Amino acid sequence: MRDEYADAITDLEPADGEIETTELVVSDDVLVKAFALGPDAELEAHDHGESTNVFHVLEGTVTVVQGDETEEIDAPGVVHHERGVVHGARNETDETVVFTASLCPMPS
Repeated sequence: MRDEYADAITDLEPADGEIETTELVVSDDVLVKAFALGPDAELEAHDHGESTNVFHVLEGTVTVVQGDETEEIDAPGVVHHERGVVHGARNETDETVVFTASLCPMPS
């Protein structure tokens, strides 16, 4: 057993307006990705029709978009997105923010 997070995010250093990602876990039934958003970066709103998506906010404050709503979520925080719900995230702070997104089942 080992901690997948610490090693994986070591090299994530997005510039202002940029997003960097890395896959932490990939299996037949789940995908877990880490997202590092530089200041003013935005993960465009999208949906996963076949998968539930859960954000785990690990560092900083992420503005989470879900449908027509937005909410600032501070680390540590968890946001559940039902299948087919439009969701996204943006960094409205001056620091890099980090969250993971877990998809289950694995999108096809």
